[in-house]
Amino acid sequence: MTDNQNQPRDYDAVLGGQSPPPVDGVVLGGIEGVKRCLSNPVTQVRVAALSEALKYGDAGLDVLIQALQDKSRLVQRFAYRLLKQKTEPQVKQALQAYKPWNLEERLNEYQGYNVTQFANRQVVEFDANTSITEPLNKAYALRYWPYENEDNLPSKFSRLLQEPNADKLEALVFGLWEEEAYERNSSGIIEALVDAKQYLTNLKAVFIGDIISDECEISWIQQSDISPILPAYPQLEILQVRGGDGLQFSPPVRHNHLKALIVEAGGLSRDTVAQICNMNLPALEHLELWFGSEHYGGNCWAEDIHPILFEERFPNLNYLGLRNSQFTDEIVSVIVGSPIIHYITVLDLSMGTLSDAGAEELLNCSAINNLDILNISENFLSQEMIEKFSELDVRVLANNQKEEDEDSYIHSRYCSVSE
Repeated sequence: MTDNQNQPRDYDAVLGGQSPPPVDGVVLGGIEGVKRCLSNPVTQVRVAALSEALKYGDAGLDVLIQALQDKSRLVQRFAYRLLKQKTEPQVKQALQAYKPWNLEERLNEYQGYNVTQFANRQVVEFDANTSITEPLNKAYALRYWPYENEDNLPSKFSRLLQEPNADKLEALVFGLWEEEAYERNSSGIIEALVDAKQYLTNLKAVFIGDIISDECEISWIQQSDISPILPAYPQLEILQVRGGDGLQFSPPVRHNHLKALIVEAGGLSRDTVAQICNMNLPALEHLELWFGSEHYGGNCWAEDIHPILFEERFPNLNYLGLRNSQFTDEIVSVIVGSPIIHYITVLDLSMGTLSDAGAEELLNCSAINNLDILNISENFLSQEMIEKFSELDVRVLANNQKEEDEDSYIHSRYCSVSE
């Protein structure tokens, strides 16, 4: 870790161009003075107070533990970094329970199966014969099964809306909508979902396109304009989409509560990326983009994500996933010099084309040490380079490295998911 860990860094404490307050000002009144400072509306005052809390033994530790619940993510992160150095039982228990964003289902490797977890809920298939029994704790999936004599997806959705607990449902997963998903796009599903807004009044999470390769290759999935979902469901927190062909977020798009936007694609166009960059999502914590292959419409490049990296379009971003990319080295070259690397806690570059040269750039960036998690799984790293990353005080995921394709005349490195 970098030196002087117990003092707030500039990006921790300074907001809006203000200068950090003198730390000496927080010591007046001992631990009670620290507590008073932690009720101050100015984030930088609260951050400075946390360093002082360490002087007061168990009482100070209690203050730091309480700060994990502070309304400011910067205060939470600073308290977390201070507590990570401690070994007291109450600290270990608090850190184990501290989950600013449950990422486990996103950090798992892509298996190509229908999801079993979505929005931190178990996914169950909707069955009208058994009805909706756990609308809060389960994510209910609707999909068309072409080899079974069942209702089509619109009919299933209509029956779901008639359920007594439909108004309590929090998470829905939409799978295959037609027998040939590459012939008809998702616009019918989007329209039906928008029309159902008066029934699904508690909906918080939606996944459009849980379609596996046996049903339709990811690059063949026909999507549509997804943006009508957002004004229809103002309390939505998670929106996940699979398939980049035809995917649009028609401007202007604003949503005050969306916390996670996940776009999984075998080829993501620069037009769609530009639309995402222009979305107004003040609450967004988790942004995950799968760029895919140029052979399947993935024609964007590192400069197309500059608004995300340099313009702080999403000020509350916590997790940044720039995954499944053919230009991971180029992403690294840009991101190590961007402001965003100083305030995100998770950087996910998995399933891409990161080489040892790109990884060396990451290692030479001191801000990497401030991450909680760095995911570089499924890239093209040597064992020697992985061992270098193991020396960081960061949780590094580096599983299943790929080998370069020596028979390829164009790209010897490739992203994991394309067709």
